[in-house]
Amino acid sequence: MKPDRVISTHPSSRRFRREKDMDPVTAVGAAVGAVAAAPFVLGAAGFTSAGVAAGSYAAGMMSSAAIANGGGVAAGSVVAVLQSAGAAGLSATANAAVAGVGATVGWLASFIG
Repeated sequence: MKPDRVISTHPSSRRFRREKDMDPVTAVGAAVGAVAAAPFVLGAAGFTSAGVAAGSYAAGMMSSAAIANGGGVAAGSVVAVLQSAGAAGLSATANAAVAGVGATVGWLASFIG
């Protein structure tokens, strides 16, 4: 850990602040955890390999999307992409995106506490 550094906010006042470096282990752990948890989170939301589970959060999303689009879910919409991921798993690109978001969350979490 770096030593305390004095930061002058006003010529007559001083305060101390600790500099904190990013913890790469936290970022990598969060990235791996996000990729590993994605299939479980999708399933818990109702995006399953058999389709959208009745009465689930996913069913509510699909219903809202269909109403907004005049009766059908648009290809490439959030609901369509999540259903595809729930049915077939995440592609390499989706895994990279989930890992990137997980690493970012881990990096931000390393500054807390």
